[in-house]
Amino acid sequence: MSQPLRDKVALVAGATRGAGRGIAVELGAAGATVYVTGRSTRARRSEYDRPETIEDTADLVTEAGGHGIAVPTDHLDPAQVRTLVDRVADEQGRLDILVNDIWGGEHLFAWDSPVWEHDLDKGLRLLRLAVETHAVTNHHALPLLLRHPGGLVVEMTDGTTEYNRDNYRNSFFYDLAKWSVLRMAFSLGHELGPRGATAVALTPGWLRSEMMLDNFGVREDNWRDALDRVPHFAVSETPRYVGRAVAALAADPDVARWNGESLSSGGLAQVYGFTDLDGSRPDAWRYLGEVQDAGKPADVTGYR
Repeated sequence: MSQPLRDKVALVAGATRGAGRGIAVELGAAGATVYVTGRSTRARRSEYDRPETIEDTADLVTEAGGHGIAVPTDHLDPAQVRTLVDRVADEQGRLDILVNDIWGGEHLFAWDSPVWEHDLDKGLRLLRLAVETHAVTNHHALPLLLRHPGGLVVEMTDGTTEYNRDNYRNSFFYDLAKWSVLRMAFSLGHELGPRGATAVALTPGWLRSEMMLDNFGVREDNWRDALDRVPHFAVSETPRYVGRAVAALAADPDVARWNGESLSSGGLAQVYGFTDLDGSRPDAWRYLGEVQDAGKPADVTGYR
């Protein structure tokens, strides 16, 4: 198998589960050495209290063909992030790919709750986890990434610039968090581009993460059983799909053409030709705008 990233070093911040895990595994499949971080380890769980751990993610990276290294890190703690980056520098001497997928806010926002009714402490905690963590990580990691030309920073969010500009996203705090990350990638593009690196914002579509599958009471092998209750879930995708998007970007010698832009897994699949694990190419954000939000019945014909 071709491994175009065999000599590359990646840091996936927030790789315990979901998109972060899918990205780490696909970077490993492309041959990269991947440092994976998070707060859930085999010794201690985060407040999510879920079974997925960063050690499990690192093992999956290695099984896929790369080298996975788990480093427990709270990205709200600058000292911990500095120690993490120092370790990457000492062990590898370089950082080629930085993926900021830190989130942790699933239980902190109330759907369609106005800001004056929303729990303030939870809302502010969400913003810290979703935005401040990315800023802290960029501050400490980018000097290492800039040691060698061609570095890539991927800011993970939910929704494209086009979609989030025109649509209210669940709550004041959620909307602000996801829009902030889009703007972060735009700003980083201006700062990194002249210095030989590239920054993008990237969103998966409707993600069949571990938590999403649990919410619908299904598993990956029978996820279609949820379609009777949630018909538009038919356009969903695995976390590995957005992982393949990141791997394709990282292997593209002309990746600078995307600098500062907002991208999606489905959109990049049309450019790079990769598929999801089942061989399909879900294009969730186009589907959401043209079918679900338009009030049409669920029909993924032409969208996967």
